[in-house]
Amino acid sequence: MDLGSLMFPLLLVLLAVPLFLSARKQKRAMAEQQSLQSSLTVGDKVMTTSGLYGTVADASHDTTIDIEISEGVVTRWLRAAIREKVAETDEAVVEDKADEDEEQVTTAQVAEPLDHNAKK
Repeated sequence: MDLGSLMFPLLLVLLAVPLFLSARKQKRAMAEQQSLQSSLTVGDKVMTTSGLYGTVADASHDTTIDIEISEGVVTRWLRAAIREKVAETDEAVVEDKADEDEEQVTTAQVAEPLDHNAKK
């Protein structure tokens, strides 16, 4: 056998094995994500793919899920938009309660609206 006849099988193995392994890894990650999205229940703390944190308010629909993002504010999302469940730490709860106890003072100013029809 010469070197030329061994190059093709060697090249094929070097390309096929990494492709096969990455496809398996991607398939496993997809299965884990689908498992997470189907296991969501009311009260779970979640984060969406856009980075929004909230609590599951209603998980009875097949393709959508209702998330409470603030007290009394519930929004509807596709289940596919749920990225992960988030575990709330005791430290975060203590910080939230401390923030609630402090008075909130806002100093925001509103800019005048632009007049696009004004001549320069």
